[in-house]
Amino acid sequence: MAVSPISAGLRCRCPNCGEGRLYRGFLTFKQRCDACEADLTVADTGDGASFFVMFAALIVIVPSAGFFQLAFDPPAWVHALIWPPLTLAFCLFLLRPIKATLFALQWKHHAGQAKFADDDKQD
Repeated sequence: MAVSPISAGLRCRCPNCGEGRLYRGFLTFKQRCDACEADLTVADTGDGASFFVMFAALIVIVPSAGFFQLAFDPPAWVHALIWPPLTLAFCLFLLRPIKATLFALQWKHHAGQAKFADDDKQD
């Protein structure tokens, strides 16, 4: 039975079996799955997850802050008190599942380093 990369990613589980935990720390992938012994070093998400999470924060947080300003007209210190912690919490909450989902999608599609036709030829 194939594991859905979206389901495995959002649950932060192994993209091969859907059972083993993917992380050994906050953002560090394990070397091998505890359940199926799959090698989890074959894919690398790089900074993709960070970009998507920051972009989502831009889409959600900035309009919220603008609406808050227009609706309540608070002083600047209220914005400084509310929005940085809210932005940090938003990003930290989304970073793990988004990174795991990107990893699971790479796993499913066997994504790897780009290879060009000239790479195979020897001079």
